[in-house]
Amino acid sequence: MDDITLTERAARRIGEILRREPPGTMLRVLIDQISAGYLAGSEIDFVDDLIGASFRINNPQATASCGCGTSFSL
Repeated sequence: MDDITLTERAARRIGEILRREPPGTMLRVLIDQISAGYLAGSEIDFVDDLIGASFRINNPQATASCGCGTSFSL
């Protein structure tokens, strides 16, 4: 199965968030086995544009997505 990757922008934003949290705080991302298949090969990015700042999933398997980039269809 293809890995889910994180862009440099997303990693940097996660680092910024964690720096404001108490020492020892960690980020744990849980994806169930069924969902992992749908997300295979995806890239998690962080975008700050006119409609706001958010993490976005760029999924190469998606056949359609919403305008804001937060949901997709296979």
